[in-house]
Amino acid sequence: REDLWVREGKILNPEKLFFDEKGSADIQLDCRDSIIAPGFIDVQINGGFGVDFSLATDDFKSGIDLVSQKILSHGVTSFCPTLVTSPPSVYHQVLPQISIRNGGAHGAGILGAHLEGPFISKEKKGAHPEHCLRTFEAGAFQDLLATYGSLDCVRIVTLAPEMKRSSEVIRELTKRGICVSLGHSVANLSQAEEAVQHGATFITHLFNAMLPFHHRDPGIVGLLTSDKIPVGRRVFYGMISDGIHTNPAALRIAHRAHPKGLVLVTDAIAGMGLAPGRHTLGQQVVEIDGLNTYIAGTKTLSGSVATMDTCVRHFQEATGCSVETALEAASLHPAQLLGIEHKKGTLNYDSDADFLMLNDDLYVQATYIAGEEVWRQDAFGM
Repeated sequence: REDLWVREGKILNPEKLFFDEKGSADIQLDCRDSIIAPGFIDVQINGGFGVDFSLATDDFKSGIDLVSQKILSHGVTSFCPTLVTSPPSVYHQVLPQISIRNGGAHGAGILGAHLEGPFISKEKKGAHPEHCLRTFEAGAFQDLLATYGSLDCVRIVTLAPEMKRSSEVIRELTKRGICVSLGHSVANLSQAEEAVQHGATFITHLFNAMLPFHHRDPGIVGLLTSDKIPVGRRVFYGMISDGIHTNPAALRIAHRAHPKGLVLVTDAIAGMGLAPGRHTLGQQVVEIDGLNTYIAGTKTLSGSVATMDTCVRHFQEATGCSVETALEAASLHPAQLLGIEHKKGTLNYDSDADFLMLNDDLYVQATYIAGEEVWRQDAFGM
């Protein structure tokens, strides 16, 4: 219920302005009772609006530009373009074309790529093509480097921790500041705990593509309440809160067990924002029917077509949590996961002025990046 001050792309502590500079605002905006919240950060998005980040095309750059532009209207101000399991040639072609960059009028900022696979479990491959899956051979980390070609722009790698030699890979990736996520896996709890002890900090779409919770061995899900997590470390977990990938009761169980670790992700595919029908996800054809997306001809779920603002609203509705809690799951928590909470994910002084105006029902009215308006709902008008 107070003013938000912005200067040179940062959120400003007005005290200095008032007392030292005796200044005042050059521009004043009436926010008309909107909620002001930090911009959303999507750490798992495979594409959208007809663009598939796992397809090596000549106009890949224009595809990533289109998605970063279009997600502004859904409140996303930074994201990690995500590649599903692909042949090495795809990584070698696509990764050099992804560059980490700030957001602006051109679109949401790119925080680095999320590589989901190919070092994942055959049994829990989900929508990932089996013929592209790989295991770690004798120089495991070299093997990973050869597969991806380069780790320059990579921010997150999802792998299955039960794979032989995965612990040395987790250590090497963590050493390079890359976040290791556990997913598409049949790991038991002690394998998952060991991975966390070696540096893993994230779980890729909790409940999906992993062993179901079992009371004698809760598997990866057990990390939410494990007492074997190193002191001072928090395990985060992604959830696709679209009402389809996880039953609202499962969402509530996870949230109540470990509220501070919940990170909302869209896991959106190329078909997000498009009409129902057939679209691609990397090497596979998927069919969209309402909010359901299946690998064509099967009932295997393959990513989602839900937008981030929809996930935030569904999460809030399903859990009955406070508005602040719902917004933090899409902003503060992903920023903490990536270790950028001093710059993104809050409205603290000196952080980047990436923020949203939302109405009371959490529909985005306007999106700002570095203090500049980059999208506005037409009827909202200032």
